[in-house]
Amino acid sequence: MRVRSGSGFGWLWSAYAVSTYGTWIAFGAFPFIAVQVLHAPAFAVSLLEAAGLAVAATVAVSLGPWVERRAKRPVMIVMDLVRFLAMASVPIAYLLDVLSYGQLLLVSVISGTAGIAFTAASGAYLKHLVPGDRLLVANGRFEGTNWVATAAGPPFGGALIALFGPVITVAANALSFLLSALGVLRIRGGDVAASRDRPTGSRTSGLLDGWRFILHDSVLRRLFLNSVTVSGLIMATTPLLAVLLLGHYHFSAWQYGLAFGIPALGGFVGARLSARLAARYGRHRVMIISAWLRSIFPLGLALTRPGIAGLLTVIVVEGLLITCMGIFNPINATERLQRTPANHAAQVLTAWSVSSKLVQATLIAVWGILATLTSPLTAITVSGVLLLATPLLLPTPTQMPGS
Repeated sequence: MRVRSGSGFGWLWSAYAVSTYGTWIAFGAFPFIAVQVLHAPAFAVSLLEAAGLAVAATVAVSLGPWVERRAKRPVMIVMDLVRFLAMASVPIAYLLDVLSYGQLLLVSVISGTAGIAFTAASGAYLKHLVPGDRLLVANGRFEGTNWVATAAGPPFGGALIALFGPVITVAANALSFLLSALGVLRIRGGDVAASRDRPTGSRTSGLLDGWRFILHDSVLRRLFLNSVTVSGLIMATTPLLAVLLLGHYHFSAWQYGLAFGIPALGGFVGARLSARLAARYGRHRVMIISAWLRSIFPLGLALTRPGIAGLLTVIVVEGLLITCMGIFNPINATERLQRTPANHAAQVLTAWSVSSKLVQATLIAVWGILATLTSPLTAITVSGVLLLATPLLLPTPTQMPGS
C-alpha cells in the first residue's frame, strides 16, 4: 500500500503538504477578517467567497489549453509565486491600515485563479509521475495529508489569531506557497505537455473539449454532477457557519478553529482506509456507501446551538461527514484520472475545477440571500435537506463493471 515512485513523487507530495498546511492554518481567515475587522454582514461575507470563486472560474476558462500545452512543473511554480504575492499583500495592507473589503475580493480572485491552474497542472503531472495501479494509493496519500492539515491547521491558526491578530495566518499561508514553489523546483526528471502544434481554436475550445470528454463518459458525467453538487451545497454553508458561530453565537477564534480542526482527523482515518476498503469490497460499493453517508450527516448542523453543546454538535457532525469524504475522495479522484487520457488530463481537470467553483459561487450567493431573508441556521438546514438527494447522481453498478 505504499507509493514507490522515487524522489519526484516525494517532492510533489511535500510541496502539496506545505501549501495545504498553510491554507488550513489560514482557514476562515478572510471571513474572520470580514466579520471581526471589517464588520461585514452575512451577505457580504458570502459575497466575498462567491465573487472570488465566480471571477476566478471565469478567468480560468482559458487556462485549460494554456496549461495543457506547457510543461507542468513551471506552471505549478509560477502559480505558487502568484498566490504568494497575492496573499502577502493582505498583511502588508493591514499593517499600513489600508486593508479593505475590495482588496480581500481581489486577492480571493487572484489566488482562486492561480489555484485552478495549479490543480490542473499538478493532477496531470501526478498521472505522468505515478503508474496507474498506484494512483489510488497516491491519491489516498494526498487526501490523508489534506485531512491531517485540516485537523492541525484551524486550531493552530485560531491560536495565532488570538495571540497576534487575524492577518498573521494569511502571512503564514503566503509563506507556504513560496515553500511549495521551492519544493516543486526540486523535482527532477521528465515532464508532460501536449503538442503545441495542435490547432487551438478559440480561447475556450480546450475547456469545451474537457467538458465534452466528461459528458461523453457516462461514469465521469455522473461523478462530475455528484461532485459539483455536493461541493456546492457544502461550500454554500461555510461562510454562514462563520457568521453563525463567530457573529451570532460569539465563539472565540480558538473554538472556531477547534470546531473544524478536530473533525478533520476523521478525514485522515478515512483516507488511510480508502484503498483497503476498495480492495476488499470493491470501489463502486465503497463509493456508493460513503457517498450516501456523507449526504446524511450535514443535516445534523441544524441542531447547532450556542455554547459547549453547539461546539460539540459541530465537531461530531463535521467529523462524521469528513470521515466519509476521506474515503470517497481518493476513489473519485482515481476513477477520474484513470478514465482520462494523459493528453486530456489538464483540460478535464480545469473544466471540472471551473464548473465546481462556478456552482459553489452561485450557491454561496444564493445561500447568502437566503440567510439574509431567514437566518444562517435556516439556510444551513436547507442545504442539509438537499444533500440527501445527491447520491442519486452517482454511477450505477452496471456503469462500473468489475469495480
